[in-house]
Amino acid sequence: MTATPAPGGTAKLAGHEVARIGYGVMQLGRPGTDRADQVELLRSAANAGVNHLDTAQFYSDGRCNDLIREAFSPYPDDLVVVTKVGAEEAPEGLRLAQRPAQLREQVEANLASLGVEQLDVVNLRRADAGPGLIAEGDQRVDIDDQLAELISLRDAGKIGSLGLSNVSADQLRHALGVGIVCVQNSYNVLARDTEPVLELCREHGIAWVPYFPLGSAFELGQDVTGNPVVTGIAAELGCTPAQLALAWLLQRYEGTLLIAGTATPAHLAENLAAGQVQLPAEAVAALDRLG
Repeated sequence: MTATPAPGGTAKLAGHEVARIGYGVMQLGRPGTDRADQVELLRSAANAGVNHLDTAQFYSDGRCNDLIREAFSPYPDDLVVVTKVGAEEAPEGLRLAQRPAQLREQVEANLASLGVEQLDVVNLRRADAGPGLIAEGDQRVDIDDQLAELISLRDAGKIGSLGLSNVSADQLRHALGVGIVCVQNSYNVLARDTEPVLELCREHGIAWVPYFPLGSAFELGQDVTGNPVVTGIAAELGCTPAQLALAWLLQRYEGTLLIAGTATPAHLAENLAAGQVQLPAEAVAALDRLG
């Protein structure tokens, strides 16, 4: 798409070389936002070297996918669009959609809204535990049944590669045989409950995609950018607390891919510049101790 240096360097994702700082589009497509501005924001990210986008049909009821299609179709060869299944929009708001038939419907919806014949990567978002909605009743589905459905879609050519989201180390270990290319889990400098999953990704060369890199509204005590250690080190290094937190994630594992989201050009530029932040050993040690 561009000869611009990849923000944060590059790493492998589903056989593609992608910028380690990508773009999560979840904040786009919301009511009252300007469509043209958001399409331009997506194109600006690509022009800055971003070639990894994270989306889902259930983000803004398909509008995020529509924006990606408008911005990029016909899609450049080096653009990797990662989608997610496991939930859906409903009149009452977001709800889980974990049953195999529902996963198939979501894959088809993503294909239609993105205007493609194959989805580059599809992440299965499990709902066994928080953050977010937790499965109950008929939404409690065995992971093998879900994977079987997604493998069938991969065999049919509708999915290129499979990933997992919100999983435990045991679940990832169980699924390794089906060829998992990435894992998205909640993880940041203050909240590292999923460290065993990161270790397993490191062991098997799987891309690690931490979400809530700056904290989560679902979990108290995760305001990363307000932590005094983070703000103090950021001031010493001349970067923002957010850039420091993202830079720490990048140095944690060379297979880390960031998908920090935003709806503003200024915030996008700030996130991408995190790839230029150099962390001295003493700063890394101080941040490591926070976890």
